[in-house]
Amino acid sequence: MNSLVIMKDQQAVTTSLNVAETFERNHRDVLAAIDDLKEGVAENYADLFWDDSYIHPQNKQSYRMIFMNRDGFTLLAMGFTGKKALEFKLKYIKAFNDMETYIKKQLDMSNLSPELQLMANLVNNMAKQELAQKQLNEKVDSISEIVALNTTDWRKEANALINKVVRIMGNTPDAHKDTRSAIFTEVDRRAGASLETRLTNKRRRMADEGASKSKRDNLTKVDVISDDKKLVEIYVAVVKEFAIKYGVYKSAMEV
Repeated sequence: MNSLVIMKDQQAVTTSLNVAETFERNHRDVLAAIDDLKEGVAENYADLFWDDSYIHPQNKQSYRMIFMNRDGFTLLAMGFTGKKALEFKLKYIKAFNDMETYIKKQLDMSNLSPELQLMANLVNNMAKQELAQKQLNEKVDSISEIVALNTTDWRKEANALINKVVRIMGNTPDAHKDTRSAIFTEVDRRAGASLETRLTNKRRRMADEGASKSKRDNLTKVDVISDDKKLVEIYVAVVKEFAIKYGVYKSAMEV
C-alpha cells in the first residue's frame, strides 16, 4: 500500500496500474473502465486522465498506463464496491490529502524569505540524511538475508526470499507460478536433470510402498530437491540469484 499517490506536475495523482494492483483487478479492465469514463465526460477528460506508459519488469516491454488526479480517481472508484474496496478508497483519500498537503508546503516555500528558505532546507536535508541512513541499514539487512541463505535451513529461508520476489513482481497468482517455474527451470538446466520426471518417479515409488494418494499429491519439486544434496546447493544458489536480480535488497529501501 506504499506510494498510492505520487506528485506529478505539481499535483497529486495515481495510476491505473496502481489502482488495478490495490483493488485486485485486471489492469485491462481498469483501462477499459477509464476509457468508458473518458467517453462520458467527452472533451473534459483531459482534466481527469492522461495516457502514459510503463516498462514491465519481466519482459521489458512498454505497456499503456493512465495517470489520474483526485477527481479522476473518484469517478473511477465509484464503481468499486464492497467492504475491502471501501477500505482501499479511504486509504487513497488519505494518500491524496497527504500528498496535496506536501505539495502545498513545497509551493509555500517559494514565498519564504531567503533566510527562512535556508533554514527550512537545512531541516529538510537533515531529515533526508536520517531517511538515507535508515534505508541503508534496511538494505544491509536485506543483503545479509540473501547471503545468509544456506543449505541448513534452506527451505524456509528460500521460500521467504521467493515470496519477496513475488511481491516485487506484483504478488499475483501468475507471479507466484511464473517465479517458481522459472527457478525450477534454471535448476533443471544447471543440474542436467528433470525435476518433473523425478517428482513423477517419486510418487510412483510411494504408491508402490502403499502411501495414500493425498500424501503423494502433496509432494512438490522442493521435496524432490531435498532428496539430493547437489540439487539443494543448486536450488539455493538459483534462489539467491533471483533475489538479487529482482532487487529484493532494493525493495527494502522503498518500504
